[in-house]
Amino acid sequence: LAADAEVTLEANPGAIEHCDFAAYRAAGINRLSLGVQSFDDAQLKQLGRVHDAAAAVAAFAKARRAGFDNINLDLMYALPEQTVTAALADLNAALELGPEHLSHYHLTMEPGTRFGKRPPAHLPDDETSWQMLEACQARLAEAGFARYEISAYARPGRRCAHNLNYWRYGDYLGIGAGAHAKVSLAAGGVLRYAKHAKPARFQSGVAADADRNDSLAMSAQIDPANAEFEFMLNNLRLLDGFSTTEFTARTGSDIRRIQKALDQAVSKGLLVMEPEGLGRPTELGIRFLDDLQALFLP
Repeated sequence: LAADAEVTLEANPGAIEHCDFAAYRAAGINRLSLGVQSFDDAQLKQLGRVHDAAAAVAAFAKARRAGFDNINLDLMYALPEQTVTAALADLNAALELGPEHLSHYHLTMEPGTRFGKRPPAHLPDDETSWQMLEACQARLAEAGFARYEISAYARPGRRCAHNLNYWRYGDYLGIGAGAHAKVSLAAGGVLRYAKHAKPARFQSGVAADADRNDSLAMSAQIDPANAEFEFMLNNLRLLDGFSTTEFTARTGSDIRRIQKALDQAVSKGLLVMEPEGLGRPTELGIRFLDDLQALFLP
């Protein structure tokens, strides 16, 4: 590994009794991400989390004692019956701990989840959610956190290298059970693969014959049009945007293949194209990111 490699462990505060953070730190893990979500016990119960606010605070303190000096906290807003004041209280509770990075995102009703099937009553309306976002962004800026991605905020020098690689459409290897990968091929094109999620199935596949790739649940080459869309889908999440040279390097395509969509995005005020070949979403583009990304669908 490179001397400055970032190695992140995802952990839930409710599992700290099973974790030895000091041993993980000694093993070379140098960044920790804690899925706190809220410091309101009633909200945590409603979200189905197994921890309470006290456990979240205790997990953070335990990680600091173990030597972690780079910690991210995941925090949601627009929770059921939540007010702007309550959302700010959650954020202030997180800031009081002194993390280096915050992932601050709107509650989403994902298909297949309990909330997806039965959405909770009394969710904040769009106007209230917008007020929460504006108030929390102002508080984060005041606390020294810069927004660099749609829902990511970091102190100087603490941007997440792992996620930046995803958003810039970089390559990554999937090694263990359930792992996914995206690899640029030497002959051009992009390959995606996934390992079997069940450990026993994964292990038996590896043991059978390494040459047959029996550990793979899926492997597919991405066609150019979808690679172009995936690049834009990810890079447009970044406030810094993308470069046209990086687009060609990552996808193998000429930027002119998506010129019509770029022109549409600029005309709608969602995107700015700089003379030096840089494209970045405008404030309006960040606010209506789904609409901007949809312009690049194949």
